[in-house]
Amino acid sequence: MPDGSIPPHAGERRFGPPEQRSFLRLLYVGRAVLAAIVLVRAALVREATPEIAFTAMLVVLLAYAVTGYGIYATFVRRSRGPLAFLQTQAAMDLLLVTTLVHFEGPQQSGWSALYVLVIAVYALIMPLRSGIVTALFGAAMFLADAYFGHPEPPGTWLWGQVAVFTVVFLVVAILGQRLRTASVEQTELASELRRVRLEADEILRNIRSGVITVDGQGNLAFMNLAAEHLLGLSAVEHMGFPVLDALEARAPELWTAIVTGIRKGRRVNRAEGTARRADGREVPIGLSTTTFERPSEALPSVTAIFTDISDLQQLQSLHVRTERLEAVAALSASLAHEIRNPLASIRSSVEQLSRSSYDDPDDRVLAQLIVRESDRLSRLLGEFLDFSRVRASHFVTVDLTAVVRGAAQLIREHPDTGPGVDIVVRGASVEVEGDEDLLHRIVTNLLLNAAQSMNGAGRIEAIVDLPGTGELPRGSEFDHPVRLRVRDDGPGIDPELQVRLFQPFVSGRPGGSGLGLAIVERAVAAHRGIVLLDSAQGVGTTFTILLHAKWPSEDGA
Repeated sequence: MPDGSIPPHAGERRFGPPEQRSFLRLLYVGRAVLAAIVLVRAALVREATPEIAFTAMLVVLLAYAVTGYGIYATFVRRSRGPLAFLQTQAAMDLLLVTTLVHFEGPQQSGWSALYVLVIAVYALIMPLRSGIVTALFGAAMFLADAYFGHPEPPGTWLWGQVAVFTVVFLVVAILGQRLRTASVEQTELASELRRVRLEADEILRNIRSGVITVDGQGNLAFMNLAAEHLLGLSAVEHMGFPVLDALEARAPELWTAIVTGIRKGRRVNRAEGTARRADGREVPIGLSTTTFERPSEALPSVTAIFTDISDLQQLQSLHVRTERLEAVAALSASLAHEIRNPLASIRSSVEQLSRSSYDDPDDRVLAQLIVRESDRLSRLLGEFLDFSRVRASHFVTVDLTAVVRGAAQLIREHPDTGPGVDIVVRGASVEVEGDEDLLHRIVTNLLLNAAQSMNGAGRIEAIVDLPGTGELPRGSEFDHPVRLRVRDDGPGIDPELQVRLFQPFVSGRPGGSGLGLAIVERAVAAHRGIVLLDSAQGVGTTFTILLHAKWPSEDGA
C-alpha cells in the first residue's frame, strides 16, 4: 500500500509512523494469540458442531493471512498504513473476537471485554470518524451474534454491554483525540526545530564570515568553513579540544576578544585585527563577539563572528583616493590657468628678443633654452588641464572590446612600444554605457604604461569579460558588472610605490609626469567604477577595471 495514499481528514491527524507501528505490533501479537485460542476451541467442538469449527478455522486462516500482510506492510515496506489498511485490520480483530464470544455465548463470555480493548486501540490510531465506524461495526457484530448466533433470545444485559462499549469508546476517543493533537504538535515542533537547525547550520557553514564558538574551558565547540579558511585551522582536528593557543598564534586580537569574553563576560561589538591564513598571508579582519552561559559550565561560552575586510579597506581607500584626486584636479586647473598665460607672455617675449637683440651666440642659446623649457612647461600644464577636465559627459552604448582593440592598435605603433612587445586582446563583444573618449583614454594609458615598463620585450593581455558575483570585491555594488583586465609579465611595481601609484605626479618611470594613472582613476570614477592593482616584482602587473554595463539615467544625467 502506498504511503499516505488515503490521507487523514482535515483536523483528524493520526500518530506518526513510529507510534502507529508500536500499536500495530501489539495488535499483531494479540491477534496471533487469539487466533491460536480460536483454533483450540474449534478443535474441541469439531465433533459436536463441525460447521462452526470449520467456520472458525477459516477465520483463523484469514486472521493469519491478514496478520502476515500487515507485518509485511508495516515492518518490511515500512509504510504508514492508510485508512483502508487500518480498517481491514480492525475488522479482522473484531471478527476474531466475535468468533471467541460465539463459542462461549455473549452473556456468559468474558471475551466480550475484548471488544472494548480493540475499539479503544483503534480509536487511538485512526481518525475520529473512522473510530466511530469501527465502534459501530463492532457493536453490529456483537448484536448480530447475540440475536442470530444463539437459540435463546438476548435480554436487557445485551444493551447494557452495548452502552458500556459506547461509553468506553467515547472516553477513549476524546482522550485519543487530545493525545493525537499533542503528539502532532510535538512532532511538528520537533520537525520545525530540526529544520531550523539544519538551515542555521547550512547558513553558518556557507556564509563568507567566519564563525567560531569556544566554551568556558577554552575548547572549540564550533567553527565554520570560512573560519577554517581565514585562520588556517582544521575544525575536525580541534573540535572538542583546547584551541586558544592556536588562536593566539593565528589571530591575536580575536584571541584577546574571546579570552575577555570567557573571563569577564565582556562582549565586543566592533573591533579590527589581523588573521594569518594557512598560506602565511595576513589579512585584516573585523570582529564582534557575544557570550552565553550554560548551566553546566561555570564560565560562559563565547561566539565570535569575523570577516576579511581587505576588500572593504581597499574600497575605502579608493573612495579616499578619489576625493583626493578631485581636490588635486581643482587645484591643478586653477594653477594651470594662472601660470599658463604669464608663461605664454614670457615665451613670446624671449622669442622676440632672441630674434632681434641678441647678437651674442651664448645669449641666443640661453634664449632658445628658455623657449624650449617654456614649451615643456606648457605641455605639462596641458596635462594638468587634461587631468582636471576628466568628466564623463556623453554617455552612449559602447562596445568595450572594440574600444580596447582600437587602443591596442594605437599603442602597437607608439614609439615607446618596443619591437618585442606583444599586445593581445581577448574577449567577446561586451557593451557598456559610458563616455567613449574617456574609455579610450583609460585603455590607452594602461596599455602604454604596460608597454613602457616591458624594457622592449614581453606580453601584454587585455581581457574583457563579465565577472561572477563571487569575483567582485566585498562591499562593491554592481548589478551588471563588466571587467577589463590589463595584464603584463613585466618586472612588476615596487610595493612601496604601489600605495602611491594613483597619486598625481607619482611615476615609476624616469621622465614621466605621474598623471597617467591618476587620469585613469578619475576616468573610471567618473563612470562609477573601480580600478584595482595587483602586482608582484618579477612576476608582472594586472590592472582590473570594473564598470557598470547599464548606467542609471538619473545618475548619468
